[in-house]
Amino acid sequence: FYPGVSSAGTNSPWLPLHWALGIASYGLFGAAVVHAWLMTRAERQIRLATSATTGVPLLTLERLTFRFVWAGFFLLTATLVAGWLFGETFSQTPPTRRWDHKTVFSVLSWITFAVLLVGRARFGWRGRTAVRFLYAGATFLLLAYAGSRFVLEVLLGRSP
Repeated sequence: FYPGVSSAGTNSPWLPLHWALGIASYGLFGAAVVHAWLMTRAERQIRLATSATTGVPLLTLERLTFRFVWAGFFLLTATLVAGWLFGETFSQTPPTRRWDHKTVFSVLSWITFAVLLVGRARFGWRGRTAVRFLYAGATFLLLAYAGSRFVLEVLLGRSP
């Protein structure tokens, strides 16, 4: 979808592991976002008493949402470690560390999810507060790769 050039010659042989972990992390956080949306919708229906059928219990949705968040956070952490160890900037001699869009947004999403999980464990965050943190972290994660590539290559016409 993006007109950029391939950098296959400079990639580490471990980079596919980084990609696989990243895609799995995206998928788990995507599932968490869908569950958070369902949770918000169910809570709204309960408050307004608009639904005669209850569907999945709200606490079950919340529990599943946070299981997805925990699994996604674990894989995101592994993705960041793999990217740091085996990423394209580390296949260079000597290795260089770049703080580009991907790195900044990935670290911001990791911090956001860490705050969410600590807030839930320590302060009992639930409902709207938890969902807002989940949406913010997922937005940062989306911007980490797809958004930054779109801006750089399509809007600005530059290759990464």
